Amino acid sequence: MGILDWFKNRPGQYDPDRVSAELVQWAVDKAITLINPRLKLLPGYQKRLTPAVETTIAFLRAQISVLPAVHPLSAKAWSSDPALRAFFVAPTDIHATLGASDNLRTLFDKFPELDTAYLVLGMALKEQRTFGMALHGDMVQRDVAQMSVNFSDHKTRICGHDEARLRRVVGVEVFEYLVAHALSEIGEERAERRELQENRSLIRARLRLLQQHGPGLASMFGKEPAAHSEQARLGAELLENERQLEAIGGSESVLEMEFDCLQAVLNNPQRYLHFEPRRLRLNTMNVVLEESSTDRVADVDFAVAELSGTPPIRRAFVLASVARAELPPPQKINFDNAARYL
Repeated sequence: MGILDWFKNRPGQYDPDRVSAELVQWAVDKAITLINPRLKLLPGYQKRLTPAVETTIAFLRAQISVLPAVHPLSAKAWSSDPALRAFFVAPTDIHATLGASDNLRTLFDKFPELDTAYLVLGMALKEQRTFGMALHGDMVQRDVAQMSVNFSDHKTRICGHDEARLRRVVGVEVFEYLVAHALSEIGEERAERRELQENRSLIRARLRLLQQHGPGLASMFGKEPAAHSEQARLGAELLENERQLEAIGGSESVLEMEFDCLQAVLNNPQRYLHFEPRRLRLNTMNVVLEESSTDRVADVDFAVAELSGTPPIRRAFVLASVARAELPPPQKINFDNAARYL
């Protein structure tokens, strides 16, 4: 099975509720396939990588277990659901978000018998300190320090037939993210190696010219040979360059370097991402209130994902269910209006 086959079949493979030898073997094989299939040439690669894969699987199970319960996503329920009012400014925003999800539409189109789909609703989260009014007993206080939250940039890319399958897809997505991190670090190592090799070639070429009594045509016109100090400097640079190349290994150790990068990432998944469950007591203006507040409040549950990429990413998200009837019809192109711009 090639890399494209894995991407087509990945949703049904990872099971966050059961760790079996088959699951571990699947994760080992797919990590190797994504990084470099030639890693299978290394002696004992499966046995060596298995502990790191098991560490990642245990981490994924712990992360997925803290995800909040599935929340129904419905424009009709916006006025009565405090969480939806916190996430969306108006019920029309829910329709707009669902209508913009190509993956959700594809899922419903592919399975006409499916009445309800499950998805991950991702959102940008902005927390801002402000000053406002607060009610303390019968007294209204002004210029009270407050924390307000704002949710925006709603995305619904990850979808599934049911909650269990959705959680499996989330697990595969996280596993893929970690392997991609290893691949990025491998790319940096390869770039460093290429740069050192190119520098070595340039230094050697210039050193040969200097040792031949002058750079290029200059020696033909009687230019003095380069000083021994210049030759010594280039020689020292060449030695340092070769020392650095030796430190990162020759071509025979490239596979070991790639394997070590993959193993290090899977042994330490907590360095690269983290899910944090959050519960905020919010009023109707999305101002965070304390337990003692007498204002009209509601507890809103969601999770925050922190990814240490370049740049780092921090997004709020919830697991949600959505009925087919909530998906607005696809927008049709107005050819008359489009013709005006031709």
